Amino acid sequence: MAKELWKGNEAIAEAAIRAGCRCYFGYPITPQSEIPEYMSLHMPKAGGVFLQSESEIAAINMVYGASGAGARVMTSSSSPGVSLKQEGISYMCGAELPGVIVNVMRGGPGLGTIQPAQGDYFQATRGGGNGDYRLIVFAPANIQEVVDLMQEAFELADQYRMPVMMLLDGMIGQMMEPIEWKKPPVSPDDLPAKPWATTGTKEGRAPNIINSLFIDPEACNVHNQRLEEKYRRVIENEQRYETNDTDGAEVIFVAYGTPARLARAAAGLLEKEGIKAGVFRPVTVWPYPYEALHEVAIQDSVKVVVTVEMSTGQMVDDVRIGVNGVKPVSFIGQAGGVIPTPREVANAALKALGR
Repeated sequence: MAKELWKGNEAIAEAAIRAGCRCYFGYPITPQSEIPEYMSLHMPKAGGVFLQSESEIAAINMVYGASGAGARVMTSSSSPGVSLKQEGISYMCGAELPGVIVNVMRGGPGLGTIQPAQGDYFQATRGGGNGDYRLIVFAPANIQEVVDLMQEAFELADQYRMPVMMLLDGMIGQMMEPIEWKKPPVSPDDLPAKPWATTGTKEGRAPNIINSLFIDPEACNVHNQRLEEKYRRVIENEQRYETNDTDGAEVIFVAYGTPARLARAAAGLLEKEGIKAGVFRPVTVWPYPYEALHEVAIQDSVKVVVTVEMSTGQMVDDVRIGVNGVKPVSFIGQAGGVIPTPREVANAALKALGR
């Protein structure tokens, strides 16, 4: 099949439509504004609903309502906009409602800058809302992976009845790359039924109730324990990661998104200097592939693990958990929209090696 040249944000929107998304609620904010722009033009053509909400808070609550009625639904925003959605995301998790949330990250904190960054890792993987809840969080590194994972995001959201987040930096949202469109495993016209949805009782069933409020603490505890069991199943079954040249490597770079591409380039620079380096890339940053990273780091050849981020250091905490003290972990990162160069990444590895 011939490849087509697509911009990241527009590819995200088209991939969602092809995955069966028929409701989109959002609000423009750089660097993801092309997503609602594309949806406004193409969602009605697919028989769906596009609505630019009056705010990000309104958007996520519209997602709640549409999901509760059984629709495949999505919203998108960038860093400070996702902050405003956090209460609604917690409500969706509590009510066990599927949906896809796209965060095209920019520099922060606060309004920060419109340039690409990765300062929302804590927000995505640790939760910015209240309560004991989790999201499946995909972290694509190129546009082909973005469109492939969008299909999987909707499938997993429905399977586990929970929100899934696509976490990518503004570089991926704004760049253009050739991609191949793959046929979705399930036709948008043949999606599984959602017997729990609030679709009316004309067929004679009892009313469905969707809610996250439990006044009785014992009932709330039982609900939380059931959610936790679901999250354990996600951890067991849905970890994704990629390794590049890690066997026998002296240096292991760990990075996601755009920095993973920089790390691969840095590994090439080190190779020319006689130092074998590999890259471990988590594709899901929740659930995080701790065990897989540990197996890579524990090799006798590995002298140092270097975390590369477009932040002041957030994923490095998960890297340390995965490595579990078997090898030293160092960090290189820039924040606020500054992107480290492959040479800077390679030099950080050399410094960690004491060379």
